[in-house]
Amino acid sequence: MRKRVALVTGAASGIGLAICSDLARQGYAVWLSDSQYEAAEGAAKNLRDQGFAVNALKLDVTSETDIAQTVASLEAAGGYADILVNNAGIQHVARLEDFPVDRWKLITEILLIGPAMLSRALLPLMRRHNFGRIINIGSIHSLVASPHKSAYVAAKHGLLGFSKVVALETADQNITINTLCPSYVKTPLVEQQIANQAKVHGISEAEVINKIMLEPMPKKSFIEMDELSGAVNYLISDAARNMTGQELVLDGGWTVK
Repeated sequence: MRKRVALVTGAASGIGLAICSDLARQGYAVWLSDSQYEAAEGAAKNLRDQGFAVNALKLDVTSETDIAQTVASLEAAGGYADILVNNAGIQHVARLEDFPVDRWKLITEILLIGPAMLSRALLPLMRRHNFGRIINIGSIHSLVASPHKSAYVAAKHGLLGFSKVVALETADQNITINTLCPSYVKTPLVEQQIANQAKVHGISEAEVINKIMLEPMPKKSFIEMDELSGAVNYLISDAARNMTGQELVLDGGWTVK
């Protein structure tokens, strides 16, 4: 039997790399993609040195050229795209009046338009083989709002609506699309947010963690990488074949209050 093929965006570090590592250890043929090719190749080489079947791709999800080249690479490797994890992301923290217009647009391009266009490009490969699992890495901010994150919150909310539409459009085949919504995960992106939030609010980084990030969570804990990988494993499993257009929420109780 062939290895199933997984493509993960924003895979050079953080959540993307953790998901790639977990899938590779399970025997998937994994494509690590990132806008920074050197970083993706470095991460892929580390996994290859451990004996895993992984490849690196340069993929800026805002680039139609990069998306087309990604499809060409998958076609050349056999024409399979079983699993797509839309993980690439950036953040900027500012009041709307102070938010740079180009930054607002870029966040939307990467977090919402990119996943839509990449899914659009890969769906024909999934349809060809009557199998596909698309997982969007959303956020607690797909469900709730926080001040100074207008672009991020808007884009992450948009992912949910996008996923529901695609779930309906692919219901005729064994293809699903779901959104994983974790609260804060200790990644380089979140570390940067801590510093930015401290500056915006005029408080210490420790206060940002305790009073802004963890305060809404009854469990008072960052989400761990193994929790995210476990959730991905469920969503790509046969047990989740009828779960589509849904949100899987890992929020430490944030949204139950």
